[in-house]
Amino acid sequence: MTIRLLLVDDQRLVRAGLRALCAAEPDIEIVGEAVDGRDAVHLADRLAPDVILMDLRMPRMDGIEATTEILRRRPHARITVLTTFDDDDHLYPALAAGACGFLVKDATPDELLDGIRRAARDENPFSPTVLRRLVTQAMSARTTPVSVPALTGRERDVLRLLGEGLSNADIGERLHLGVTTVKTHVGNLMTKTGYANRVQLAVFAVRAGLVDEPA
Repeated sequence: MTIRLLLVDDQRLVRAGLRALCAAEPDIEIVGEAVDGRDAVHLADRLAPDVILMDLRMPRMDGIEATTEILRRRPHARITVLTTFDDDDHLYPALAAGACGFLVKDATPDELLDGIRRAARDENPFSPTVLRRLVTQAMSARTTPVSVPALTGRERDVLRLLGEGLSNADIGERLHLGVTTVKTHVGNLMTKTGYANRVQLAVFAVRAGLVDEPA
């Protein structure tokens, strides 16, 4: 499968670097480059990319607003934020807007490419520092009780491993399940909990006490 990728960044040099990195990969095709959020909305409509790599701070329309608008028009779009800023003021608005992942620009080339591929597989790529922050904050919120719906034993196992940050493939290997079966369980968990994506499920798993606190 070839991943159709749209790059969104107002800095020409950044786009050139991303293009050079991604174009060298046989499974990634760069279908377009947007210079700001408005351009991104237009190109997402016209090109229907599999994955959108979205900057946050841009003129005319920023990445948060663009993410919201793209997902309003194309609910199944996979948008991964790529930004210099990994603070909470940027992380949580991006997640609330519907971004499926959050990577910082000091990520290694391998981490960035892996993030693009994970987004295309309906997973949620996060830089390690960002994921640690989410887990830490979820741990601190454990004192607030959360209601866990009726789950099957297998759904509870999948939810626990989601909370540990495992991919569908890793969960399948751990539980001796096919990836399609894992996806079915994840979909059922979203329906039962009311959460819209894997990140929210992972945080819920931690808050519900299904994931052991790191030593």
